[in-house]
Amino acid sequence: MADPTFHPRFALSHLTEALQDTPVVLIHGPRQCGKTTLARAVGDAAGYAYISFDDDVLRASVLADSVGFVADLPDKVILDEVQRVPELFTALKVAIDHDRRPGRFILTGSANVLLVPKLGDSLAGRMEILRLHPLAQSELAAKQPNFLDALFGDGFKINQQPRLGKDLAERIAAGGYPAALARPSSRRRVTWYRNYIETLVQRDVRDMARISSLDVLPRLLTLAAGQTARLLNVADLSSPFQLSRPTIRDYVTLLARVFLLEELPPWHNNRLSRLIKTPKLHLGDTGLVCAMLGLDAAALWADRTLLGQLLETFIFQELRRHASWQDAPITFYHFRDKDGAEVDIVLEGSDQRVVGVEVKAAATVMASDFRGLRKLKESAGNCFAGGVVLYDGEVTTAFGDKLFAVPIRSLWEGI
Repeated sequence: MADPTFHPRFALSHLTEALQDTPVVLIHGPRQCGKTTLARAVGDAAGYAYISFDDDVLRASVLADSVGFVADLPDKVILDEVQRVPELFTALKVAIDHDRRPGRFILTGSANVLLVPKLGDSLAGRMEILRLHPLAQSELAAKQPNFLDALFGDGFKINQQPRLGKDLAERIAAGGYPAALARPSSRRRVTWYRNYIETLVQRDVRDMARISSLDVLPRLLTLAAGQTARLLNVADLSSPFQLSRPTIRDYVTLLARVFLLEELPPWHNNRLSRLIKTPKLHLGDTGLVCAMLGLDAAALWADRTLLGQLLETFIFQELRRHASWQDAPITFYHFRDKDGAEVDIVLEGSDQRVVGVEVKAAATVMASDFRGLRKLKESAGNCFAGGVVLYDGEVTTAFGDKLFAVPIRSLWEGI
């Protein structure tokens, strides 16, 4: 019987390629996003053993003798949820320095080990890191996207596609976690998301930090869900709690370490000094946001302000997933100046080329919607490669040199 949570993952080719020349490949991303399924899709066929550190006995074994544990491992092995045994990393370094054969270890982690300096540094030069996100819309459609190629390349040709309408709200509310999408109804999906948060806080977060009152974190995450796609305001987040702003700031960082939220830094250069320097806050998945805010697709469609807010996070996360499949790194920012000109999402390639994406829930686009993109174009100068207003309309068309209106559907159905 087919696994209803399985979908083809576009990171598969990157994992296969990395194992050909790198001793360790780490797949990290939020718990339940499909890391183990991806690792085993490669590992089972290639004879990899499988060990999960969700097992208390195995964790105790590593604590007792990490070097001995690693020495006794099979030649090729998947080590699942390695964030639960940070002592393992130094022992892996020793083993790899004795035997640098490629493809020895596939690691998965539900916490960002790069934010723990000792862990990230211990395997520097020995490990390739793949970031896995919840499912992208293009993966659900099983269509390799070409949106970023067009955005950084020759732009978009005139085209027409049917608008999404209420289906857009359905996609936002559903999110991208495979197990949630396999649930038979939106009500059951919401139950899964709420249980997911409770389990995550009780397991991974408790392992990483001593927090006197764990019930603060789900409440804080719910407040953060209401702030998604807005400038980060620690004062607003801390006001309901009897905790200091620095403590709440530390908790936000902790939630980022388990990939539940992300801070989007401001883009800037030397041409403009009047820029807002505050990061934007984005939750990791809009299905999670809707579950925490008690929204179904119908309620979201009826509240146009909230729809626009969550749509921005939805588009941001879709583009983050697209970028993770590119060969060259892409860095994400937002742009806002003190005169109110803004661009929701700014992407910068490794060659310093800059593109901008403005997001609209409306079915029409006007020239005024390009104000922020024109300001970004002016500031980036020759580095500006293109800008789009993504909207829930039907027509792809130009609005000036390197500026386009593009239907949201093009993100996963092609241009």
